[in-house]
Amino acid sequence: MSDDAPVEPAPAAPAPARDAPVVVAVDGSAGSDHALEWALTAARLRNAPLRIVHVRQYAMPLADGPYMPTIDHRSDADPVVDRVRGALEGRADLPPLTVEVVEGSPGRDIAPLGDEAQLLVLGSRGRGGFASLLLGSNGLACAREAACPVVVVRPDAELTAGAEPCVVLGLDPLSPHDDTIGFAFVEAALRGAVLRVVCAYPGPVLVYTATGDFVTSAEADAATAAHYTELAGEQLAPFQERNPKVRVEKEVLPGDAAGLLVDASREADLVVVGRHQSRMPLGRLMGSVTNAVLLHAKGAVGVVPPEHR
Repeated sequence: MSDDAPVEPAPAAPAPARDAPVVVAVDGSAGSDHALEWALTAARLRNAPLRIVHVRQYAMPLADGPYMPTIDHRSDADPVVDRVRGALEGRADLPPLTVEVVEGSPGRDIAPLGDEAQLLVLGSRGRGGFASLLLGSNGLACAREAACPVVVVRPDAELTAGAEPCVVLGLDPLSPHDDTIGFAFVEAALRGAVLRVVCAYPGPVLVYTATGDFVTSAEADAATAAHYTELAGEQLAPFQERNPKVRVEKEVLPGDAAGLLVDASREADLVVVGRHQSRMPLGRLMGSVTNAVLLHAKGAVGVVPPEHR
């Protein structure tokens, strides 16, 4: 992008239909309990209905026997649904909601729930023995495939009492996504939160000297930081004009973007990152930064698909 190239104004993304639900997938785990609470708040903030879905997967036995008990799939009783209904019973602050069971495979059938949703919310799961990882293969598949933004909620994040609400946006000034920026502004506006924009640039900047050595250059580093700051300001300006009540704090820092965002997530209500669309034959893939943030961030992470409206 040349310095004198005209900056196109960011297109205004149409708002989702007011009757489009927030969808939350539950499975009876503590992680899905936290996701349910997060989704309840999201639905209230949007004045949207909440659709609570349990994708139930049972292995169908090939034959009756002592090691292959027969399962009655006709029964409406479901312990996960009973747990959800028990948790919501008697609460007065509930949005319009439905609770339902879908027979199928979570890895295959959760992502399509986002086709007609404003937002798809999932709980986190550790993968294998790595407690520091945010979620497992089903969550990664949903973040990679869903048509709407996906929010993954981690249960062990606790913000400091009285801390100012904060939404963190990971912005790559060299490859910005208007839809990701717009989603972050909407979330900050709904929550009355400050929007903290984190931009990473490769640094410290090294220069080649006449003696054949590479050394750090404070001047070159400052110039790179100034260039990224200018680009970020140009990309954010149209959204700031449309959301004047959202206070924006820009941080342009040298280093690894994923590491900076994981650090920022410790004091954030939500970290927002974009999902890069892959054109490889293997199918849809997420960029390394988004993948790393999903696996290691604290709190909630929102992944916005390309061209989301």
